[in-house]
Amino acid sequence: RRSFTAKVIGTDPEVGLAVIQIDADNLTAVPLADSDKLRVGDFVVAIGNPFGLGQTVTSGIVSALGRNNLGIEGYEDFIQTDASINPGNSGGALVNLQGELVGINTAIVGPGGGNVGIGFAIPINMSKDVAEQLIRYGEVRRGQLGVTIQELTPELASAFNITSGKGVVVSQVADGSPAQKAGIKPGDIVISVNKKPVTNVAELRNAIGLQRVGENVELFVIRDGKELKFNALIEEPKRSKVEGGDINTRLAGALLSTIGSGHPLAGKIAGVEVLDIAPGSPAWHAGLRKGDIIVSANRIPVEDIPALRNAIGDGRSGILFNIRRGDGALFLVVR
Repeated sequence: RRSFTAKVIGTDPEVGLAVIQIDADNLTAVPLADSDKLRVGDFVVAIGNPFGLGQTVTSGIVSALGRNNLGIEGYEDFIQTDASINPGNSGGALVNLQGELVGINTAIVGPGGGNVGIGFAIPINMSKDVAEQLIRYGEVRRGQLGVTIQELTPELASAFNITSGKGVVVSQVADGSPAQKAGIKPGDIVISVNKKPVTNVAELRNAIGLQRVGENVELFVIRDGKELKFNALIEEPKRSKVEGGDINTRLAGALLSTIGSGHPLAGKIAGVEVLDIAPGSPAWHAGLRKGDIIVSANRIPVEDIPALRNAIGDGRSGILFNIRRGDGALFLVVR
């Protein structure tokens, strides 16, 4: 058994993956499968370290594919399996019977966090896309269309005369966005991206969010009963970045940005995100961390940078922040 010191190359909290680097010889790379070829019923093997017991192998089948809307990660397209996955298995391999990596174990659903035969893994194809960007850029540069979307409910399907009942409704198109330039309009029903059908909001977000900035995507939409094709050039989300020190000296060292339409949490939460923070800076000593979302300052809700600036005022007596961090929330006092 060997142990190594690892260097973190990059992380992607929206998917729950990280790339680390170690200096080692005589390592064998696991072959990667094409997870798009997985089928429900395929046999799989989960490898991990449950409860710190050491390397453990369990077997099962693929119970379902394309699981989303679970509230586990920002971008979800999980493989569901009944192979036993328990706390400590996260980051372990899910392999097929040929020994090829098909997914990375990430979560379970069960009372008290115990295994009840419902485990989830990130498909290796999604993992590869994320890892390639982390290695190249140190971060994932997700693209955007510049649209606000919603589920196609039975009532909306009837109103838009969508007999199939499948698709995603475009409710708003941002000015100057890739979608507007391509010709997409509010009321369009997106039914496929790059010839892959989309049936809900999560599938469309995944399809666009995992495209590289600068790539073209082919969209099929239904408008007034007609099926139309559009090509859009994926752009990087436009974020107005502000140095925290420009708002208040107590925030020096923090890089802040409003959660805009291109953010994966847009529509779910309003606030100002901490994009980066310098260790040892005043903001860092106050407790702010990268990825935090400021939802209020001095008990005043903040939806954007100007609102944050107004809520803080001169900040002479200190600033009370309400922060969303991961699945939790906390208050911080900055003096």
